[in-house]
Amino acid sequence: MSSATPRPTPNPAPTPKPRRFPLVDVLRVGRPSNIWFKPAFSVVAAVAPPNLILVALGRLDLAAYTMAGSLCALYAHNRPYAARAKALAGVVLGMVGGLAVALVSASLTSNAVILVAIGALLAAVQKVLCDVTRIGPPGNVILTFVSSASLFVPQTLGQVPGHLALAAVAGVWAWLVGMAPVLVRPHGPERRATADALNATAAYAETGGTGDGHARARAAAYAAVQAAWQCLLLTGTRSVATRRALERLVIRAEIALAAPAEADPARLRAQARELRGTGRIPGADAPRSDADELLGVAAERAIPHRPLWSRLGPLTPIAVRTVLGCGLAGYASLAIGIGRPYWALTTAAALYQANITLTWSRTVQRVFGNLVGVLIFAAVAPIADLGPLALVLCCLVFNFGAEALIGRNYWLGSVCVTPLALLITEFPGYQAAGPLITDRVVDTLVGALVGFAAALAVTNRRAGNRVATALSTAGLRREHAARLLTDPQADPTALETARRGLAAALVDLRAAADAAAGEWWLRTLPQEHVVLAEREGHRTLAATVRRQGLLTGPGEDPNPGTDMNPGTDPGTNTKDIRP
Repeated sequence: MSSATPRPTPNPAPTPKPRRFPLVDVLRVGRPSNIWFKPAFSVVAAVAPPNLILVALGRLDLAAYTMAGSLCALYAHNRPYAARAKALAGVVLGMVGGLAVALVSASLTSNAVILVAIGALLAAVQKVLCDVTRIGPPGNVILTFVSSASLFVPQTLGQVPGHLALAAVAGVWAWLVGMAPVLVRPHGPERRATADALNATAAYAETGGTGDGHARARAAAYAAVQAAWQCLLLTGTRSVATRRALERLVIRAEIALAAPAEADPARLRAQARELRGTGRIPGADAPRSDADELLGVAAERAIPHRPLWSRLGPLTPIAVRTVLGCGLAGYASLAIGIGRPYWALTTAAALYQANITLTWSRTVQRVFGNLVGVLIFAAVAPIADLGPLALVLCCLVFNFGAEALIGRNYWLGSVCVTPLALLITEFPGYQAAGPLITDRVVDTLVGALVGFAAALAVTNRRAGNRVATALSTAGLRREHAARLLTDPQADPTALETARRGLAAALVDLRAAADAAAGEWWLRTLPQEHVVLAEREGHRTLAATVRRQGLLTGPGEDPNPGTDMNPGTDPGTNTKDIRP
């Protein structure tokens, strides 16, 4: 997003070739997330008070409902607080809504065939909603586990309001837990995202452009820079000064990415360290290229985002795959005679990623983690059976462990999630460990086999082409706007149309990249092409803003051929540039 980089190729990145299904590599343990402790401590803080209160009241049988609301604290930890407040509220509403459908269904029928069908439909709706809103990890898995398990809990209509109230109250508490850090670090997420971009860029610069880790470091740096832009674009209107200071630092990272040999890794890391605290944001130079991009970012902010319903089309194959896989997994479990088909249903729902190779990876991780987890449950069960308090404390330990480890590899998180799920079944009363373990192992294998078979049957080939298409569209619209800029007699209306089209294309590009991004697309998403295309697009947007005279702040020259004074604050006194 600055001028110190080579121009991207006009052709879209090629669609990656299919890979072989790996076994060993998918179990390799990576480095922990930089914020692993945030969801880990948050979920403990959200789960502990409601459960301990229920223990004191002697009503631990109601803990399954409070857990539904408490688990909402796992979401949105990477979002700025203004965006986090909305995201967490949406998660709580979604959790309570899914729980309501499940409890009402359970109270109206005990027919397992019907309940499995309802569970599969709910899983598909939850999957699509989580993907279309890009809520992020843990995605639909928690929502599906809660709703599918609740389908098989004996229930009457008269009990439903009270149980939903418990979940809603716990959800409000989880919202407060998730928002509490704003009192200490109001700009923590965006500062952290910028620091990650600086550190990743420094790591890339230190490779010197050679060595086995060079390509991985470059990909990681581009991914971190893109994540920082995504985070900054979600900041609220009350943090303009902070956001602009952080945007300049991200641009510094981009310039270092473009010319790693001229970068100063020590300076980049020092700036990243300063961002970790609550002190002053380190300064960055503001040459013309910085101003160009900041103006382009401001122009893109003025373009309204596409409505959610317009993003549903590409998710149709995923919805069909989820319904088919979850439904067949649940029915297969019933046919075998397992009394808890929701475990098979949830296993299938947890597998589906954006392509077959990574769905296979998740399948291997899920099965391996669950098998190890049942062994841990067998060892912990005697301790948990000592009493309600011991049971709750064991659940808290596994809640913490799951979130602390899942960032290193999904199977490590499953090692803790499995005994946690088994312990939750004991909230209403003691259950023998042997049958629980047997049911869980069988349901895991059934859900994995049937779920993966459904993924093979219903592929989502279009997902890999959406980023390439968005890149091509953004490139063509940028070239069109650039041609108009070189024409002194260009029609102002045509220029405005071109500006709006380019800004909308950049929004679409980011949306396509977001939809394909995440743990399942890190190996295939052309992050470098996306960042380069956004960079050039933002500079072209800046030139159109000047050409149209939409910005007339101090030190700004509407003529795109005249240099700005270094050090001025781009974006000052910007007029309304909404289309």
